[in-house]
Amino acid sequence: MSSGPIPSEADAGPRPLEGISAVTLATHDMARAVRFYQALGFTLCHGGAGVPFTSLQAGACFLNLLSQPAGRSWSWWGRVIFRVADVDALHRRALAAGLRPEGAPRDAPWGERYFHLTDPDGHELSFAQPLGRGGLGPGGAGP
Repeated sequence: MSSGPIPSEADAGPRPLEGISAVTLATHDMARAVRFYQALGFTLCHGGAGVPFTSLQAGACFLNLLSQPAGRSWSWWGRVIFRVADVDALHRRALAAGLRPEGAPRDAPWGERYFHLTDPDGHELSFAQPLGRGGLGPGGAGP
């Protein structure tokens, strides 16, 4: 079923969506998840290790963690991409904290330098920095 042509930005009027405020990820171990994200530089805003819901801040956005029972499982769902000012510095920070990124930061043809990391609950994360020579807009961090 087609909903018709997609209006251009000029036709759309005021933008009803301003951006993503928060992403919520499930965890089987809140204390472990909070330690993981704080090691990457996320700031604890609400909750913490011993509660079922925690909110961490990353710039103007939030990452929420929601406890799930051990028997609850999930499969691959996608990847959260975080824009960072210095991807190489964050990679060094992750290594110093004992985390294991999938590889070293690399330049991509879509105009970003990035690396991937999987959190302790299996959620895929990407950290990306624009290369400053064009490429995709925010959130491009592809494969």
